[in-house]
Amino acid sequence: MPPDLAPYAVRAAGSRGRRFAEPAPRGRSEFQRDRDRIIHSTAFRRLEYKTQVFVNHEGDLFRTRLTHSLEVAQIGRSVARHLRLDEDLTEAIALAHDLGHTPFGHTGQDALNACMKPYGGFEHNLQSLRVVDVLEQRYGAFDGLNLTFETREGILKHCSMKNARALGDVGGRFIKKQRPSLEAQIANLADEIAYNNHDVDDGLRSGLLEIDQLSTVAIFRRHLHAALRAFPRIEGRRLVHETVRRMIDTLVTDLIKQSVANVRKLDPVSVADVRRAPAIVCFSERIEREQMELKRFLRTNLYRHYRVARMSMKARKIVTDLFKAFLAEPGLLPPEFQSRAKIDTPRAIADYIAGMTDRYAIVEHRRLFAIDVS
Repeated sequence: MPPDLAPYAVRAAGSRGRRFAEPAPRGRSEFQRDRDRIIHSTAFRRLEYKTQVFVNHEGDLFRTRLTHSLEVAQIGRSVARHLRLDEDLTEAIALAHDLGHTPFGHTGQDALNACMKPYGGFEHNLQSLRVVDVLEQRYGAFDGLNLTFETREGILKHCSMKNARALGDVGGRFIKKQRPSLEAQIANLADEIAYNNHDVDDGLRSGLLEIDQLSTVAIFRRHLHAALRAFPRIEGRRLVHETVRRMIDTLVTDLIKQSVANVRKLDPVSVADVRRAPAIVCFSERIEREQMELKRFLRTNLYRHYRVARMSMKARKIVTDLFKAFLAEPGLLPPEFQSRAKIDTPRAIADYIAGMTDRYAIVEHRRLFAIDVS
């Protein structure tokens, strides 16, 4: 354990443990072991071919769930270091938070949730927990990755009371209406910083957004002008990169400054104090307002752009068609999912579809529905 951890930091040596007891790791902490297991998992590798806004075949340089998770982890570690928290726990949560995400971004999730509505619904963060608890098949002694309680709890950003009760100890904070660790709070806000800013970058790269449009948004306009003052002749992609990196720096700096101020005000001396306190990791009021303005802009001008809407329509059809076909004939599922389908057919189908990459889902749909008459 690093000697300079704050009293309100989670300590690996004091972890609440794993679902299945294991010997202590050698040469690394419990949270480092979690991080390493996540990185080596099959679900983590699949993130390379799961997209955020743009479907995988639309371009090689758009963000994927993998690059997004790495960006979240990088931001999270920086903030955790300033607050003297456990960086490895923050990183593990950041790297695992999207493991259960469907193909085709939020459109895929919404489509699968609609299909699963009569059968308990589908939430990607609950699916991420299911991946690390059940679906990964790497160890002889247990299903899943057998992560620590602290990492597993941090993966759950949202949870209904019904699901919280079913999850047992890891859902306890939702029942008690408590906060997660500061490490988990950081991972959550790092996620927000990463996806807002890389969606700006990808939106401009794709041509769906223009700099003049984005200049109506205060946080973008301010940093665009700062980049032009520093480099009057800069243009093109270099101008975009300079603007976006300045935005990220402002957001991370503000998050650290406001969170440090909250720590001083609330004076937590343990993780238990953190759990009982209001949210400690947050932006200042001004930056939070600017973040919300940027989110609204992206929702209106990027996520609802007609070209994105066309791909979203295709994505919904692919996910829905696959679900209906497998529900009508579970024998179409691969053998390992057929065995799960004997216990809970809809959930086994959701597991299979959620685990698909964008291109695998497209190919699987073609296999089932394309008719070759040649």
